[in-house]
Order: sequence, then structure tokens, then C-alpha cells
Amino acid sequence: MAKKETIFTKDVVLVMAASFFFMFSNMYCNPLINGYAQDLGASSAFAGIIVGMMSIVSMFLRPIAGNMTDHFSKYSLAFVGGVLCFIGVAGYVFTPNSTFLLICRLVNGLGFVLCTVCMTTWLSYLVPFNHVGEAMSFYGLMNALAMACAPAVSINLYRIIGYRAAIVLSALSALMVVITIQFVSNRAEPKQSSASEKPKKLHIKIIQHDSIPIAILTALFAIPYFATQADIVEYAEQRHLSIAVGAYFLIYAIVLLLSRLFLRNQFDTVRFQPWLIVSTIATVFYLVMLTIMKNNFEMALAAAGMAFGYGLIYSVCQSTAMMLAPDDERGLASSTFFLGLDVGMTLGPVIGGIIDSTLPVRYFYPVMLFIVPLIIIIFLVNRQKLNGAIDQH
Repeated sequence: MAKKETIFTKDVVLVMAASFFFMFSNMYCNPLINGYAQDLGASSAFAGIIVGMMSIVSMFLRPIAGNMTDHFSKYSLAFVGGVLCFIGVAGYVFTPNSTFLLICRLVNGLGFVLCTVCMTTWLSYLVPFNHVGEAMSFYGLMNALAMACAPAVSINLYRIIGYRAAIVLSALSALMVVITIQFVSNRAEPKQSSASEKPKKLHIKIIQHDSIPIAILTALFAIPYFATQADIVEYAEQRHLSIAVGAYFLIYAIVLLLSRLFLRNQFDTVRFQPWLIVSTIATVFYLVMLTIMKNNFEMALAAAGMAFGYGLIYSVCQSTAMMLAPDDERGLASSTFFLGLDVGMTLGPVIGGIIDSTLPVRYFYPVMLFIVPLIIIIFLVNRQKLNGAIDQH
């Protein structure tokens, strides 16, 4: 009982709450930016650049954010990230034109990079090392809930009160990040080492070597997830399906919540291989279900399969990256993990678009099965390292 009580301390709860507010703020704006940019006079091409600006910033700056996280207070970086998110989103509200909107998007992107890398690392310092997996599972759950709820709220709200007024809620959520972290006692200062401090500051690493297989696996599992996020509405329309497609990611979030609650004690005791097997089988299952679905029940089964396919492995990969990395490279490990996520987030919609434009709609999800043999190969090559991560407690 004592161990369970030490995991969810005041600091852990506050950092998780801050991560929810941060992710809510960013996911809330994503469905609105394209239409808002065009409403401000941007061409569809320029609007696409504005939408993609955050991903572009993330791809290039994550390694820098990872190095900073290993050398500075996690509180300081989260504070700067939260402030930048607030400034960027507040700029959306007051922007006079689409060019200024692009600049605000860039500022928001800087804050996004800092917060994603920093908060994961911060949380790993707030729990006993042998409970990192459980902590990461709940951290991932906060992100998943924000990603499921925020777009639904923003899409419905902007239709009633317009873009500018609706985006105010996103700015308030970003402000809550800054307010919430003020009450965290452990600010996760980096350990000072007089003998090695200077060389570390001069030696900048781009990626954390031990986390590379994790980043690749994360990218592969993320491809069909983000392709579905981008295209499921159009996919259902092209197949003339009478289903409540808007409930897909809500079902996903509910199943993810229940699975995390039931499995929370296993994340720190079960090796990587069983998780990978379950998630790979679930991925094949949900891709098949999306291919054959004709009603809401089959759609719900697909969403549940995605929760075990992508939602489960997301947390396992995140915690494994932390376990594999040396103590002074956890920030870099976090940035490497998220770099894999960025690649999957970028490739998913791109591959989906290519499949949609070159093949009949019935092949959309079967083609996505190409990730399965690649996942198996990457795991088999790195099997010993990945399975051994849990023994480094």
C-alpha cells in the first residue's frame, strides 16, 4: 500500500494536470487553424503551411529541447514552454492577418516542443524509478483524453461563437499550465557534477542512441493511427457508411482509460515483448475491422482495437525509452521518443493521402498492414535490449 501512495503525490498529480491543460490547448486549436487561416485570407496552400508549422518546428527542435531538459530545471523549461504556448494562442485571437497567424503558430510550436519533452522527463523524476511505467501510462492517458475531447469541444464551439471567441478557451488552457506548475514543489533541477558538467554542456547530442528502436517502433505504430485521425470521416463518406464516425475517438479514449486502470500495475513488471505482441495483434485486428466495418458495432470494435494497438504501445514505448537511457539523458530519450511520434504524425496523413489518391477506397487499411513485418523486424533485431529495459530498475 505504501508504494501505491507514493506514486500519486501532489507533485505528480499537478504535473499530470498541467500536461492535460497543455495538450488540450494544442489539440483544441488543430482542427480550427486551417479554416481560420483561410477565413483571414490565406490561400489553401498557405493555410496548409500554417497548419504544418508546429510539426516542422517539432522535427527540428526536439533534439535541442532534449539537451536543454537534461541541463536545466524541468520547472523552468515547462514555465517557458507554457508561456510561449499562451502567447502563441493569444496571438491567434488577436491576429489581424494570416501572416501574423503563421508567426504565432511558430511561437506556439516552440512552446509545444519544450512542454512535450520537458513534462515527460519531469514526471519520470517525480516517481520511484520502478514505477516509471505506471506513471507514463497515466501521463499518456491524460494526453489521450485531451486529444479525444479538445477537438470535439472546439469544432462544436466555433460553430456557435466563431473562431476568435472559441480560441480564447485554448489560451486559458495554456495559461492554466503556467499556473498549475507554480504549485509543484520538486522542480527537478539537474544533478551537478563538477568533473563532468562542462563537457556535457559542450557536447550536444541529436538523439539518445538507446532510444532509436523505440522511436522507430513508435513511428510505425503511429502511421495508421494518424492516417485514421486525418481521414476516417472522408473514408466513411467514400464507403457510404451509416455510422456515427464522430464517436470513434471517444470510444477509443474510453477503452484506453479502462485498459490503463486495469493494467496500471503491469507496466513496471511485464517485459516489452508481451506488450508488443498484444499491440501488434490488436493493430492487425483494428485495421481489418476498419476495412470490413458496415455498422457502429464494428466501428466500436475497431476503436477498441486501436486503444490496445496504438494506445497501449505508446505508453510502453515512452516508459521503455526512459528506462533504457542513462539518468542524465532522460530528456534526450524523451525527445527521441517524440521525434518518432512526429515522424508517424507526418507520414500517416501523407501515406493515407497517397493510398486514397492511387487505389480504390477498400485498399486504404489493408495497405497499412505493411507496418507489421517492419515492427517484427525492428523488435527481433533489438529484442534483448528492449526486454532488458525493465531489469534496469
